[in-house]
Amino acid sequence: MGLFDKFKKVEKIETQRTHNLGGCIITRSLYEGTSKLKWIFREKSANSADNGWRALGDSDTEEYINVPENNLVVDFDRLVEIEPAVLAIYDMPVGTDLVFDSQRRVFIDSITGKEYR
Repeated sequence: MGLFDKFKKVEKIETQRTHNLGGCIITRSLYEGTSKLKWIFREKSANSADNGWRALGDSDTEEYINVPENNLVVDFDRLVEIEPAVLAIYDMPVGTDLVFDSQRRVFIDSITGKEYR
């Protein structure tokens, strides 16, 4: 997706680490609870502190995510607090691109349509 490549400034929000799963980028709407997880993908990380996961909410538009202040670097643990189901996909490889169906509690591969629970 590469949507985050253009950001020079991304706010870092601290949370208490419980699993030491590294940092990820999520939208402010997910962090603040104004949207629910909808899209999650994994990019090659720039450093060992970044696990490569990027998460977007169901109300996030391209215009919204293009504003650097609407994207936050958080511990993956914070994303787990928001949506615990992400622990099931944590080990998936770089290039993973999933849609989360919150009603059925299932991840769907954007390319193959395969479901992950």
